[in-house]
Amino acid sequence: MNTGNKKLQLSFNSPVILGFTIACFVVLILDKVTGTVSTNMLFSVYRSSLLSPLTYVRFFGHVLGHAGWEHFIGNIMLILVVGPLLEEKYGSANILFVILITALVTGIINFAFFPHIQLLGASGVVFALILLSSFTSFKEGKIPLTFLLVAAIYIGEQVYDGIFIKDNVSNLTHIAGGVVGSGLGFVMNKNKMRRYRI
Repeated sequence: MNTGNKKLQLSFNSPVILGFTIACFVVLILDKVTGTVSTNMLFSVYRSSLLSPLTYVRFFGHVLGHAGWEHFIGNIMLILVVGPLLEEKYGSANILFVILITALVTGIINFAFFPHIQLLGASGVVFALILLSSFTSFKEGKIPLTFLLVAAIYIGEQVYDGIFIKDNVSNLTHIAGGVVGSGLGFVMNKNKMRRYRI
């Protein structure tokens, strides 16, 4: 039996995470080509008229927009490290659901509470996936110590930064992303959500 002639093949192993990454890359290229017009119109969320259909597009689209290459690479590297393992465990449809719910929740929070701040980027999704990953060893009736450590470190850092460091980062949306990831991790690990692959 000859096994030495097998050809290496690229595997599109994580369709939602890879699709999300490609979409973020395309949106960043569009941002550069249009001089931020596309990002302002579709891929960042801020206070705008509820009568405009684009307001609702931005509630979801803001997670695809990034302020520059450094912002993009920082978020996408973490998503590519954590995301495929989660997509393998929970299924593509559930990971897509996590991304969409995180986008909606963080978009609405920014719209409601930070009317003068333009929010964009996948940081909320990163936090959701990080907190979700800490649930991978969840068993009925037991709270993983890894979850408590991750929650304390990441959410504690965001609370600290929000109080003591004045920057352009929306710490509340990071915390919201973590809460979404934690909540959905709890639900999915109790098998209340079916695990579909795309």
